[in-house]
Amino acid sequence: MTRTMSFVWHLRLRMAERGMFATSDLVPLLAERGVHLSREQVYRLVTAPPQRLSMDTLAALCDILSCQPNDLIEITVVNARVRKTADGTAPKAPTVRRTAIRRPDLS
Repeated sequence: MTRTMSFVWHLRLRMAERGMFATSDLVPLLAERGVHLSREQVYRLVTAPPQRLSMDTLAALCDILSCQPNDLIEITVVNARVRKTADGTAPKAPTVRRTAIRRPDLS
């Protein structure tokens, strides 16, 4: 069985709970805490789950929103089962066939 991790980013929800609906509201609040991000960077941070996040930014967000990191990030484990054949073994990878595309002679 393969274990893969996933997460849900709740920044927008935590902002809404505190009456913050414009992403630009975060820019000066982050700057007060030494985190200088452009409006575009803050917009991406709010609207899409970040793949990388500095600890300084996470700490500043938690301070601004009076929350803990687990209030912003919900981690889930997704289990993917490997299907087995009737004899109990894992299936073999399919054979890859290369094909050639031939155009009709246009002469």
